[in-house]
Amino acid sequence: MLALRHIYKSFGGKSVLRDVSFDFPEAAVTALRGPSGCGKTTLVNIMLGLVKPDAGEVLLPANARMAAVFQEDRLIEHFSAARNVRLAAPADVTDAQIADALAELGLGDVGEKRVSQFSGGMRRRVAVARAALYRPQILFLDEPFKGLDEEARERTAAFLRVSCAQATVVLVSHDADEISLMRAGAQLRLDSEEGGSAG
Repeated sequence: MLALRHIYKSFGGKSVLRDVSFDFPEAAVTALRGPSGCGKTTLVNIMLGLVKPDAGEVLLPANARMAAVFQEDRLIEHFSAARNVRLAAPADVTDAQIADALAELGLGDVGEKRVSQFSGGMRRRVAVARAALYRPQILFLDEPFKGLDEEARERTAAFLRVSCAQATVVLVSHDADEISLMRAGAQLRLDSEEGGSAG
């Protein structure tokens, strides 16, 4: 199980997260909510091991496979969409499976094009495909629908619900409609005025 125990984090003397504890249900979607600047992305980075908390601990299953869709897409510009996905995919994921995933996300006709030619929404969907095809046990989605129109949001949410149905998913979003699209059950709320507290 993914769990937080008494997480504290400050930057430059300003408290961002204060005494955050939470148990994330397995094989379910949990929404991480709160106003801008309340520490949602910081908390995700702590869970990923990219940022060290000032105090507290993150509990993870042994050898957990984790993947993330960050706010920045972090793609290799001169690679095609398919090649960007291939970089993270396990060896037994076939090229056909990659092509199918891109097609499900509305990118079936551009999979071999360089992502440097893509719009922001197209790049976002490549990042989603790359994370999903890694087959993570724990998946972090930090504003995964950023830059997507309504149709693309619905298509992307449907893809994630199916492809990551067995994963523990942590969804960062301030949009209730996006949270509903992912059918999030539990929610962890952070309050910037209190420095970040579980609710």
